[in-house]
Amino acid sequence: MKVTVIGLGPMGQAMVRVFLEAGIDVTVWNRTPSRADALVDAGAKRAATPGDALAASELVVLSLTDYAAMYEILGGETAALAGRTLVNLSSDTPDVTRDAARWARSHGAELVVGGVMVPAPMVGGDGAYAYYSGPTDVFTSYEKTLGLLGATRYVGEDPAAAQLLYQANLDVFLTALSGIAHAVALVKTAGVSAADFLPDALAMLADTDAMTGLSDDGAAAFDDGVHPGHLSTATMMGATAAHILGASESARVDTALPRAVLSHYERAIAAGHGQDNWTSIYEVIKAG
Repeated sequence: MKVTVIGLGPMGQAMVRVFLEAGIDVTVWNRTPSRADALVDAGAKRAATPGDALAASELVVLSLTDYAAMYEILGGETAALAGRTLVNLSSDTPDVTRDAARWARSHGAELVVGGVMVPAPMVGGDGAYAYYSGPTDVFTSYEKTLGLLGATRYVGEDPAAAQLLYQANLDVFLTALSGIAHAVALVKTAGVSAADFLPDALAMLADTDAMTGLSDDGAAAFDDGVHPGHLSTATMMGATAAHILGASESARVDTALPRAVLSHYERAIAAGHGQDNWTSIYEVIKAG
C-alpha cells in the first residue's frame, strides 16, 4: 500500500507516523520543506513538487487549513489528479466541500471527505475516530488504510455529510471553550484563580447526563419536538441566563456570550415554551 500525505502540520505528521508504523510506503509534501525532515528520517519519501506527490500514490491524504489551500497546492497540477482518490481531512463548510467533490471529479479524481475527531497526539490510538463521506465504493477501497488513523464512521455519499458532522461536534467543543474562558474571567474579578475554579467546572462538564438531563432517550426531545418540563423549564433556565448576564455586566466582563444564550430562552418563552424543558430552545434555533 502507498499513501501520499500533503500538509505536515501536527495532524499531518501524526498521520504519517501512524502509516509508517503500519509498514505503508508514505510520500510527503509540505510547502515548508523542513517540516518533512524528521518524517524522512523515519522512513517517508519526500516529494519535490505537489505533482510528484500525486504521482507517487493513488491514495492522497490532505491535511490542510482549509479547502482553499487544496486549490492553491493542486490547482496547477490538475493533469496529475486523474485516477487519484483525494481524502481531504481539512476543515471547511459543507457547500465548499460539495464544490470540491465536483472539482475533483472534473479532473478524473474522486474526493472522500473526512473529519478527524481527536487531537493529533491521539491519532491512531484507542478512542480515535473520524467521519467520512463520499462515494461508497471508493471509501470501501481504502477503509482499512484509513482505519489505521482511528475508527471509521462512514456517513453516506453526500461529500458534505462528514464535514457537517465534524463542524457540529466542534460547535459543541468551541462553545464550551468560550464558556470556560468567560466563566474564568468572571470568577477572577472576585479574586478566584483559574486553578481553584476549573476543577469543579470541568467536573460538571464531565457529568453530561446529570448536567444536561439528556439520558439515553434524551435525543427524543430534539427528534420528536416534545419537551417535558418536569425537571427544568425554559423559564427557570432563562432566569439563570439573565442572572449570568447581570453578573457579567456588573463585573465588566464581555457580555456577548451570555446575551446570546439569554436570547435563546427569551425567544423560546415568547414562542410559548416557558413551561417546557430547556431543550425547547431548539425550536427557535432550528432551520426554518
